[in-house]
Amino acid sequence: MDIAGPEILTPSWPEYSLLDSGGRRKLECFGDTVLIRGEPKAWWRADEAADWRQAVAEIKDAGGNWRLRGKAAPERQWVLSYGNVRLEARLTNGSKHVGIFPEQEPHWQWLEERLRRRWRPRVLNLFGYTGAASLVAAGAGAEVTHVDASKPALSWARHNQALSGLEDAPIRWLLDDAFKFVAREIRRGRRYDGILLDPPSFGRGPKGEIWKVENQIGTLIENLAELLNPEGLLILTLYNLEASSLMLSNLLQEHLQGGTLQFGELALREASKDRFLPLSLYARWEGANAND
Repeated sequence: MDIAGPEILTPSWPEYSLLDSGGRRKLECFGDTVLIRGEPKAWWRADEAADWRQAVAEIKDAGGNWRLRGKAAPERQWVLSYGNVRLEARLTNGSKHVGIFPEQEPHWQWLEERLRRRWRPRVLNLFGYTGAASLVAAGAGAEVTHVDASKPALSWARHNQALSGLEDAPIRWLLDDAFKFVAREIRRGRRYDGILLDPPSFGRGPKGEIWKVENQIGTLIENLAELLNPEGLLILTLYNLEASSLMLSNLLQEHLQGGTLQFGELALREASKDRFLPLSLYARWEGANAND
């Protein structure tokens, strides 16, 4: 197995920019909407020259409730574009997330480039949330199975599908527990050309199934290796503070053979200075003959 890393990947998406960070907060712009959100990894001081007053909304408490700022109330929903994919961002009380993780954009590029070289590849997206990667894969010609345990997230993903004009794309949107779904797919003898895996630290399935990443991620990857074609690809991301990219690299090396493995961090680069905000750990693998 060829191994490269650790490496830092940063997005080059015109619809997003990190304006400043520090004091466990970040000032960021989604399209034309400037927001302030908490960020536990921003331990340093914010730039004194940065204008945080331009934000139109910020998370006001630990419960994830938004406080609107300024005289003109911002729209609580607006649409961003990634190529032909349209993604709706939302300010939803009870969640600091807006439905889009821009640090994942390097994975979207990597995935799209590789899928376009294949004929009708089959992709499995576990913990798929609001569907950005699923829609990118579908737009690149893939048949996609998208699995998530949240009904609101699946509804949001379907809405993004309609916005993107991909209503006829071959996407299965499934409300299911990822662990149980994978076990059933193994029994069915299913195989996939690409698997995307972005698990939370802790979560519950639609029937109350408990997920703890530190207890189950190894077994899940072992099971996914049975579903993945030898010339396929796999992307794993993890947001746990106590984890490391070396851990993810070791997990994939344990269960996948040959090919190429890359690992490191997904980070946001501040627009005004050469400073990076680390957000996610990743490892991604590609089979030995995938590019032939």
